[in-house]
Amino acid sequence: MITHEQIQKRIAEAIKQSGMSQTAIANALHIKQPTVGQYLSGRATPALDTLANLCKLLDLDANYILCQ
Repeated sequence: MITHEQIQKRIAEAIKQSGMSQTAIANALHIKQPTVGQYLSGRATPALDTLANLCKLLDLDANYILCQ
């Protein structure tokens, strides 16, 4: 079974490995920078549309993020 924590961990890992700043990611996704910080800390998970755009921005397969 996929856990919320696993998804959050993969999102944070992907953001860190991207080399992009939190501000750059926030600007590209049209969200606030503290929200990206919450994704990194595991305190928040992106909405599905934001997750789809994040995957596109970071050239990620959504299946990887969703642990499939």
